[in-house]
Amino acid sequence: MTLDATPYSQVGTDPQNAENEFTAAHKPLALPDRQNSLKTGIGVYVTVHGHFYQPPRENPYLDAIERQPSAAPFHNWNERIHHECYRPNAFARVLNDRGDIVKIVNNYEYLSFNIGPTLMSWIERHDVEVYQRILEADRKSCERLNGHGNAIAQVYNHIILPLANDRDKRTQIRWGKEDFRSHFGRDPEGMWLAETAVDYATVEALIVEGIRFIILAPSQAQRCRPLDTSDESDLQWNEVGGSQIDATCPYRCFLKRDQNSQPSQNLEAETPYLDIFFYDGPISRDMGFDSALSSSHNLASRLGQAVRGDHRPAQLIAVATDGETFGHHKAGTEKCLAYAFEDEFAHRGWTVTNFAHYLSLTPPTWEVELKPVTAWSCAHGVDRWQDDCGCGGGGSWNQQWRRPLRDALDWLRDQLIKVYEDTGKKFFRDPWLARDEYIQVMRDRSSTTVNRFLAQHQTHKLTLGDRTDALRLLEMQRHALLMYTSCGWFFEELSRPEGTQILRYASRALELAGDVAGVQLEKGFVKRLALAPSNVDSFKNGAEVYRQLVISAQISFEQVASHYAISSLFTPYTPEERIYCYDAHQLDYQLQRMGSLTLAVGQLQLTSEITRETSHLTFAVLHLGGWDFHCCIQPFAGRRGYTSLKETLMGSLKQGSAAQTILVMNQIFGNQSYNLQTLFAEERHRIMQLLTQETLTRLDQLYTQVYRDNYGVLMAFHRDELPVPRELQVAAEIALSHRLLLALRSLEQETSDASDRLDASLNYLLELEAIATEAHHLHCNLTALEAKQILERLIRRSLWHLLQEVNSETAEREIQRLERLLDLGQQLHLSLSLAQAQELYLQWLPTLREDSQQPWLRLGQKLAVNVSLTQ
Repeated sequence: MTLDATPYSQVGTDPQNAENEFTAAHKPLALPDRQNSLKTGIGVYVTVHGHFYQPPRENPYLDAIERQPSAAPFHNWNERIHHECYRPNAFARVLNDRGDIVKIVNNYEYLSFNIGPTLMSWIERHDVEVYQRILEADRKSCERLNGHGNAIAQVYNHIILPLANDRDKRTQIRWGKEDFRSHFGRDPEGMWLAETAVDYATVEALIVEGIRFIILAPSQAQRCRPLDTSDESDLQWNEVGGSQIDATCPYRCFLKRDQNSQPSQNLEAETPYLDIFFYDGPISRDMGFDSALSSSHNLASRLGQAVRGDHRPAQLIAVATDGETFGHHKAGTEKCLAYAFEDEFAHRGWTVTNFAHYLSLTPPTWEVELKPVTAWSCAHGVDRWQDDCGCGGGGSWNQQWRRPLRDALDWLRDQLIKVYEDTGKKFFRDPWLARDEYIQVMRDRSSTTVNRFLAQHQTHKLTLGDRTDALRLLEMQRHALLMYTSCGWFFEELSRPEGTQILRYASRALELAGDVAGVQLEKGFVKRLALAPSNVDSFKNGAEVYRQLVISAQISFEQVASHYAISSLFTPYTPEERIYCYDAHQLDYQLQRMGSLTLAVGQLQLTSEITRETSHLTFAVLHLGGWDFHCCIQPFAGRRGYTSLKETLMGSLKQGSAAQTILVMNQIFGNQSYNLQTLFAEERHRIMQLLTQETLTRLDQLYTQVYRDNYGVLMAFHRDELPVPRELQVAAEIALSHRLLLALRSLEQETSDASDRLDASLNYLLELEAIATEAHHLHCNLTALEAKQILERLIRRSLWHLLQEVNSETAEREIQRLERLLDLGQQLHLSLSLAQAQELYLQWLPTLREDSQQPWLRLGQKLAVNVSLTQ
């Protein structure tokens, strides 16, 4: 989370005061001493560390993030922050004084960074291009910095290690290491601790697992002294508990030593240790909460204030903050970083490095002793994650719920340990080693990986049922760790999404324990949650939060089957489909329509990708028209019974009575039924849109008619600058928006496969330009999100075809078409995102400059790319 509970101000980066430092002399300086410093450890080194992290947001039952309306216009907050931060830093712009793009910089090549494992997996799944840029950045930093990459690991799901038991500490570190290896192909040298929370038990766990260094806040140091000196007076400890530690050098933290003992010559061989870097606190805070990132010049000047003028041979100016600062919390600041890395720091003769590289050049000469238990965002040790310490509070709300929540989860964890050990020894030679290595399956749930994992850890050849129970146990433990994700305590109220999410993980762990061992722990857990007071009257306490927000979100195989059944009325499913993390095998399906009624009957085999649990179900769903659905599910009871069921239901439908069909369904299946409201949110919203489409089409036609009938009147009002009747203005905007979408959809369809894209698109382009002109004259605001998205896709696709299939005969016309599409976006005020088009153009710019053909360069100017041949 953040350095402080205070929200970040949204500071934009104006090219006129940020990146306009660009001059014709824009080239990193090849200073000899700067190059030598990569190997000699002499001079000023700069490290900017970004802690990139998002809490896991996946539905525990679906292994997917569902739509989050607060993240609109994006699907969820991961997607929104990715658009604002993670992707922009992979393609950061360096601008000239006109705001044109001069080059694109991969900031991850210069940032020291950790990316939370759950976030990294999301990026890998949803934007492989950015994922590859991150991996490439680490490889390039390894090449530049003598084999030391910028990336470091992170404890797996951001739990507060000082509050974890020893076994959970070990698993979190091991999962973090293995996840890191699976992405970057090397062992991590350093590890980021959630909230930089540390105690000596955590230091010991890190040492045992081979971690070389960590990064802490200066406030976490207690005292320090020189490592080895012949001067007796220098052996005394220097108290630095008030954030007074010198952060320009690394420190060595020994695991065990009498506080008054004197270091010996062979101390390193005698005593286990962990090296520690302390980031510069004041500058790091200024980056997050002040104006240090308002321009690259300001950033360099602020860092320069920390440079010591005492002629020491080497010093490190290190800062650290949430990676989301660079673009999400402070819009556009990834450009500030890019210019600083490429130009500003070089002009000052500074070497951009990372902690591992600096440590290889300049080993610690000082020893540090840490305060007992600390974190970077709590002034009370780690009480923010267990007590009402005041951190993260606001207004009249209290956080008295924190301690009961922690106690309830600790009780549940201990109960689950018994379940895991007692049942796990039936399947695993070493249950806890199996848990530590389960990360291999979490990263790759293919049958090959699961089979290999089970073969390695099983006590005997497992039956299908045993395999399912073994995986259930491991999933139970995975959720038992996820329920400790720090975000659940960070804010002011238990019922926030973060608190609800960790309770959902707890609920899933409870359910799995019941499935595999038959234990019933939920009542005891809910009883303890009742001691956690909520600040929201409608909840009263944690038990009610659990009942209202957690139990209602639980998902069964029957619900997955009902989702499939209702959706099948609108989606022609193939025999094999993927429904979130379930494989759906359609064994039989029959659909019959009778007037306004539609009935589907089928049998379905569902298999969980996570636990390999399988369920064979029969379903029947009746659509009565509009929003009314009646769906029933039951276990498959044999072919004869299924055939009879199907014949009975189809026979009842022929009577044309919805009431009779529902009565028969209830007689066969029982009174448990599902409807549109019980669908998963994503599919429910899709079907709602389909069901309203006919109504919206009729309304579009109505408004279009009103607009056509009153076009002259509208023009008269605007010509005479009179207030336009709202009803007529709305009719014009709806009618033109409808025409715009129809024309754009047609243009996209015509040009997607057409061999002659130019001829296919001409008429639609003329229509779109006419709509833009009409909207301008009538002062209509046509800000349809779909129109913006389609036009962005058209521009990107057209540019790709143009560059990949360069044809000198048609290039001029293709470029003109692209320019017209770009102009259209401006005329319609759609605020198009041209990021990917600009990146594609810049990849080809060296080749285009060789041709130096005016149309190509003109297109670059349209895309706000600096195409000057002097660059």
